[in-house]
Amino acid sequence: MSDKSIELFFSYAHEDEELRDELAKHLAILQRQKVISTWYDRDISAGDEWKPEIEKRLNSADVILLLISANFLASDFCWGVELKRAMERHEAGEARVIPIIVREVDWKGAPFGKLQALPKNAEPVTNWANRDQAFADIARGIRRAVKDLRASASNPNQNSTFYMGERNFGWNFNSPRLRVSASPRLRVSASVYSFPHSFFRSPFLY
Repeated sequence: MSDKSIELFFSYAHEDEELRDELAKHLAILQRQKVISTWYDRDISAGDEWKPEIEKRLNSADVILLLISANFLASDFCWGVELKRAMERHEAGEARVIPIIVREVDWKGAPFGKLQALPKNAEPVTNWANRDQAFADIARGIRRAVKDLRASASNPNQNSTFYMGERNFGWNFNSPRLRVSASPRLRVSASVYSFPHSFFRSPFLY
């Protein structure tokens, strides 16, 4: 991943396409710097089958941007196909999902509700007095996320993560009973902490 552009997938409702287009403009500098490549459904060529192409891109993306609005939450395809698959890949540590709140809507309790959203304080883009400021804040957040992904790819051993329910730890114990994943979630460096040997012999790890 560190030697190629990070692939971004836009998941959005067509009613919000104007907002998607504005965000894409603010991400243009990252594309010109070959830090990212972006894809959305309007990139599908005439004559291609749209659903398989969307699924293929959704399954290959490194970062999945969810443009959250009432339109998105009301869309059966956005909710039942794109969001569902995005969260599956996020939980598996295969992709990073970033919710972007573009319009005012009650999204608390949604599957993505536990994830850090953009822009700052999850303030909807349309509520900002200056939308350019909102999109610039989003672009900076995406740049930071991409930087983190690149760093993780460059140091896979340092950033290996295993899961115990929703708890994440930053050590690789090489145990066959532990689920190990290079997850995009928050990591804790093993070099920072040291635990007594007895901790590693605790029966709940085996």
